[in-house]
Amino acid sequence: MELIAASRIVKAQQRAQAAAPYARELTRAVSAVATFSNVDHPLTTEKENPRRAALLLITSDRGQAGAYSSNVIREGERLTQLLKGDGKEVVPYLSGRKGIGYYAFRRREVAQSWSGYSDNPSYNNAKEIADTLIEAFLTPTDEGGVDEIHVVFTRFVSMLTQRPEVIRLLPLEVVEGTEPPAEDEVLPLYEFEPSAEDVLDGLLPKYVASRIHFCMLQAAASELASRQRAMKSATDNADDLILRLTRELNQARQAQITQEISEIVGGASALAEASAGSE
Repeated sequence: MELIAASRIVKAQQRAQAAAPYARELTRAVSAVATFSNVDHPLTTEKENPRRAALLLITSDRGQAGAYSSNVIREGERLTQLLKGDGKEVVPYLSGRKGIGYYAFRRREVAQSWSGYSDNPSYNNAKEIADTLIEAFLTPTDEGGVDEIHVVFTRFVSMLTQRPEVIRLLPLEVVEGTEPPAEDEVLPLYEFEPSAEDVLDGLLPKYVASRIHFCMLQAAASELASRQRAMKSATDNADDLILRLTRELNQARQAQITQEISEIVGGASALAEASAGSE
């Protein structure tokens, strides 16, 4: 399992790197529309007095990955307490069987859950989750909708470090650049067809799906790295246990052989003494 995880994590890192250019250009397009147009889109508008917040928790489908799922679930619990402290009702959305099992064991209500692809998520999986969350965000709060959407996932830093993180997915926060342009830089001119509203309608759902897909790819790489490290520790511990038990077995066998030799020698000496006394 250590070797399998090691081979899969390379592919997971390649998928994350391959998705980065698309996500980067999509972010630039969304920033351009938000910066050079005065459009108030539902996905970028802060709601007054938010009362319900959706929590998307990304965990693994399988175990034997050390404390990977436990750490992200603990981060989700911390965020839940913070949101409840602000007077908001938390609506859980779960991805991964570990998170589903955690909530089912505690008999907590879940809005929706997905599983079966934690170590190899596709864009279609992310789009399905994004469509569900966007629909919940656009639904009025009185009708069961949510005012905010938060995502809890594990960011892949290195093979030894995976860090649970929280991002607020909706409403979107578009940060404009503050650095002045260079003297020889020509600023682009933007023209939106058919309109800026239609462009945002087309871009923002793809942007949300891209962000969720990025989080899932990061979580997949983190899961495989944690599994590789956990299986390496398990292999090392098993080797140490086999070595210790082998030594104990050899010592017990040597003690048994020594005892049998002693009994044989003692019996032979007793027969010899008995034969000498009879003569």
